[in-house]
Amino acid sequence: METIEQEFVTVVRQHERIIYKVCYLYATSDITLADLYQDVVLNLWKAYPKFRHECKVSTWIYRIALNTCISFLRKEKNIPDIITLTHDIDFPEEDDTMQEMLRQLYQLINRLGQLEKSLIFLYLEDKSYEEIADITGLTRTNVATKLSRIKEKLKRMNQEAN
Repeated sequence: METIEQEFVTVVRQHERIIYKVCYLYATSDITLADLYQDVVLNLWKAYPKFRHECKVSTWIYRIALNTCISFLRKEKNIPDIITLTHDIDFPEEDDTMQEMLRQLYQLINRLGQLEKSLIFLYLEDKSYEEIADITGLTRTNVATKLSRIKEKLKRMNQEAN
């Protein structure tokens, strides 16, 4: 029979990619990826005994990871205006035009607020509006409205940049 510790380690290993992606989103030159990852795993461990499986494990992990990273940033004295997303991203092997478009998209996302960045990140992760609502605690309608506004904002920002 598996202990709670073994079960937790298995869950973290199965979903470590999610944790790294969220941490990567909020890592800055002052806040390292490792610090955020450690904080997220610690908070997951603290919350794990109370996890009732009322939602998917991945939804629960996204929620804890996003909340942990945002809280971590709030605690920092020197919160940068722009949180970089472009630390040596390994873009898929695409043509140069696609890589440049992805870099531009991440630079624009980089200029969004914390909630906007979280929402667009989850959207780009192919999460449904319902899943995004479960993760963020917003209503499905609010998610749809905010995402629509974020997309328009990104379009305007892109037009202004070009």
